[in-house]
Amino acid sequence: MTTMTQTSARFREFKMPDVGEGLTEAEILKWFVQPGDTVTDGQVVCEVETAKAAVELPIPFDGVVHELRFAEGTTVDVGEVIITVDVAPGSEDAPAPAAATPAQEPVEAAPAEEPKGRTPVLVGYGVAESSTKRRPRKGAAPEAAAVAAAVQAELNGHGSAAPVVDAPPAGRPLAKPPVRKLAKDLGIDLATVVPTGKDGIITREDVHAAAAPVAAAVAVAPEAAEPVAVSVPETPATVGSARETRIPVKGVRKAIAQAMVGSAFTAPHVTEFVTVDVTRTMKLVAELKEDKEMAGVRVNPLLVIAKALLVAIKRNPEVNAAWDEANQEIVQKHYVNLGIAAATPRGLIVPNIKDAHDKTLPQLAAALGELVATARDGKTSPAAMAGGTVTITNVGVFGVDTGTPILNPGESAILAVGAIKLQPWVHKGKVKPRQVTTLALSFDHRLVDGELGSKVLADVAAILEQPKRLITWA
Repeated sequence: MTTMTQTSARFREFKMPDVGEGLTEAEILKWFVQPGDTVTDGQVVCEVETAKAAVELPIPFDGVVHELRFAEGTTVDVGEVIITVDVAPGSEDAPAPAAATPAQEPVEAAPAEEPKGRTPVLVGYGVAESSTKRRPRKGAAPEAAAVAAAVQAELNGHGSAAPVVDAPPAGRPLAKPPVRKLAKDLGIDLATVVPTGKDGIITREDVHAAAAPVAAAVAVAPEAAEPVAVSVPETPATVGSARETRIPVKGVRKAIAQAMVGSAFTAPHVTEFVTVDVTRTMKLVAELKEDKEMAGVRVNPLLVIAKALLVAIKRNPEVNAAWDEANQEIVQKHYVNLGIAAATPRGLIVPNIKDAHDKTLPQLAAALGELVATARDGKTSPAAMAGGTVTITNVGVFGVDTGTPILNPGESAILAVGAIKLQPWVHKGKVKPRQVTTLALSFDHRLVDGELGSKVLADVAAILEQPKRLITWA
């Protein structure tokens, strides 16, 4: 379900939807339309990045773009109007189209009456509307405005202060939690920020405007005799000096950090290692590449490793489970959604292959190829990353021998695959060069005992050493 409001019979508004269950904000990565462009129902108008993935947003009606409320690179709260569309173009009462204005809060149109309660979103529902109303704040004293203007002028290095729109109110400054977090990360005292939002609320743009002069002042040489004009970017991605750079933590990177900290300090991790001769597996991979049944799909060692893990889970189903802290229950899964950790320009994501346990080898190969291609293009959907049960991370592609992987939240096990290298190995009583790798299995010790974890890892290793077990054990 899309999120929109109707301001009149002519103009309609499209709000930032919740593109993933429970998300509160998203960053506009790219606009595909501009004011004056004609759009049709279902046409993608912009791409946004949430804490989970990049998502394309389609417009739910026909018309002509009237206004883009935010510029590219701006982080917008769920429920904020991002675009208005003229659904009856040609009328005489149409105001001139306006481009995005990121330096100030969007001007709110008078919306038609909407049903009270929770706002419908793409997935799930937003926060219920509060029944209490905040009274408009009175204007701040002229003295406070003068102080705020003087602070900004001093930071900018100018001799005169710019006019102040709304001075900071007395007491605790008004700002939404994400804005407070941004100010904290950038080292900005909200009491010194000049608010431009409605009712004296400090916006993200206000914080960036306050941060940019500070960063510029650090870079200016002390002996500069003339005042230096500071150019404030509309949506700065980084703030820093020649010696260091500060990058706001948001989007996928923010989600990764929160998930890894939560997993590391919630689930008691145990990691076991095994080094295995995979020479026969590499021969099997070479043979499968020539097999007509595998034509058109990508065949590599990861395919056989994935199949080996699925067989090991079938032999030890108790490992495919999750810990329910709220209900104090172990939830055993009778299906395997196999996660594959993928490094992308936006950070590490873990999409999963749904019902991987039911797929044949060619089907599994096709699913792996599609998963990797979609991740590289940045088109992985939030749904593709939800519901995973176990994960494989292939650190060997970076030349790494092994590692101690952290569990994906909500899962009980993750298998790390190291680099496959030609090494001296005792084979049939003689030292020979063999293809060898090291596997590492991390598991949640609350629900996976050492014996169970060891059996799963040993089964995977045994299959990779003798791939014919894929037939005898499956």
